Amino acid sequence: MNDPRSSVVWRWLAAGDDGELSSFDYLLHPDAVVHAPRGLSTTSCEDEKAVWAKARDAIPDLRHDVREVVVDGDVEMARVVVTGTMRLSFGGVEATGRPFRIDQAVIAHLRGGKIIEAWEIADLTALEAHVEGG
Repeated sequence: MNDPRSSVVWRWLAAGDDGELSSFDYLLHPDAVVHAPRGLSTTSCEDEKAVWAKARDAIPDLRHDVREVVVDGDVEMARVVVTGTMRLSFGGVEATGRPFRIDQAVIAHLRGGKIIEAWEIADLTALEAHVEGG
């Protein structure tokens, strides 16, 4: 894909980072399923909005830097670098007040131009090292 900003995955992550959660209505199916680590999976667009709201409260500077997007029909795959500073506990991770950086892969299946199911695969070893002061 020439411009990753035209992908649904890029727009979803950017809207979440910017706190524009109402944009999820245009990017996710109402019954979208997002498989996420650390007990953060969701089964609807509204659930996904709630998780992002909590994430933004805990990590006010949360950013998803989409480095690459591959599109194959109704499937989008993205390589992402996630950064932020954990100010409150979130997803079972204690707040440290230190910045973190982890790698993430996102695989999304689309239906009618909206995400119907997605998988977030994150480098939890890097996140755990951050918590432990590594």
